[in-house]
Amino acid sequence: MIMSVIRRKEPFLLFVGDIIVLFASLFLALSIRNGDFPDIEIFNLHLAPFSILFVVSILVNFIFGLYEKHTLIFKNRLPITLLNVQIINAIIGIAFFYFIPFYSITPKVILFIYITVSLMLMSLWRMFLSPKLGPKRTQRALIVGDTKETEELYEEVNHNSRYHLIFTGILRPSSDAQTTVKEISDYILKNKISLVVIDTRHVKLLNVVPELYNFTLSGVMFFDVSKMYESIFDRVPISLVGKMWFVENMSAVAPKFIYDSLKRSFDIFISLVLGIISIFLYPFIMLIMKIEDKDNVIFTFQPRIGQNNKLINIIKFRTMKIANDNGNAVGNKVTKFGSYMRKLRIDELPQLWNVIKGDLSLIGPRPELPKYVEKYSNEIPYYSLRHSIKPGLSGWAQIYHQEHPHHGVDIEETRNKLSYDLFYIKNRSLLLDLKIALRTIKVLLTFVGR
Repeated sequence: MIMSVIRRKEPFLLFVGDIIVLFASLFLALSIRNGDFPDIEIFNLHLAPFSILFVVSILVNFIFGLYEKHTLIFKNRLPITLLNVQIINAIIGIAFFYFIPFYSITPKVILFIYITVSLMLMSLWRMFLSPKLGPKRTQRALIVGDTKETEELYEEVNHNSRYHLIFTGILRPSSDAQTTVKEISDYILKNKISLVVIDTRHVKLLNVVPELYNFTLSGVMFFDVSKMYESIFDRVPISLVGKMWFVENMSAVAPKFIYDSLKRSFDIFISLVLGIISIFLYPFIMLIMKIEDKDNVIFTFQPRIGQNNKLINIIKFRTMKIANDNGNAVGNKVTKFGSYMRKLRIDELPQLWNVIKGDLSLIGPRPELPKYVEKYSNEIPYYSLRHSIKPGLSGWAQIYHQEHPHHGVDIEETRNKLSYDLFYIKNRSLLLDLKIALRTIKVLLTFVGR
């Protein structure tokens, strides 16, 4: 079945495997420390405090994306990601057991044995055992199309064993529909194909799919390129966005009253809490800014394009040197403290008041400068669609698209960024917002995206 190809059960299997590894790590740690298997009483005695550490470990795993789809890019980063996660879990564990006497364990050496054992078992499970889960039989498939996304899909699937699928070839559509039908039919029969992934929006393939109906009676499955691409990469392929995309997703793009109302309530509540807490940092931030730079301008009000192309002004702490009394920034001359504020996102704290005001949301596409929007709208089809919803402090593109331009125009990377924004607009929900919020913690911890 196609669901086995996209591996939608993988996060659940990984979660269950992680739980087993954490319990096994505690059991082995106690065995190593005592020189014998622990009895139930001793194990339960340690399980109580360690269970809290288990929950924290699972949360950290989620924040660092260990339950995401294991694409080729993710697989390449997996070893260093596992190491970073284990270091954070170790720091939390040490702080937890050493500084909260109520949960203190004796002897403390058990904790260090547990940390070492869990690192080895988690690495073994994640890197060598989990990829072997799922169906053993590899499906033979054909992909039909000639776009860049077709090539990306071919490379991703054929070099990643997790999909249990192999594209035996790419078939480029002919200008003649009947020729294409014959080529596909012959290829299916000759290569024993069980799955055909086809670009149904391609102008040369519009009349091809109905001609292949008889193959479905013999068990051959047909799947759309754009849907498989979106399922694997979590972004909408821009080259496949056209009039039909809007027809199919009109309801997803339209306002969602219940969701929008709940999201607005969460925006106000969370921003008020964070704003009140962070406002106590303002005097210290301002003092350091004044010591380094004598200029009077503490905040900057920067124009951005908001929902429905409305012009908004976002508030930030100034991070660049001032050229004159009008408060204009000097090129890209960032102050020393300003560079630290950017890395830690401190300069964006005042934007919480933009959220309370209603110009921004906590989660949504990041707002752009008007001059950039004008350029991108002329160069990138459907770019203005990202303004159909309220922009946010963090978004889907911010946590997944690492190459988006920060201080300049880049058409190609902004086109890629738009593919993530469209995915969010189409699939936005409170659960997806929560996922983005938690993953943003990882971005903040690793200083990625600035």
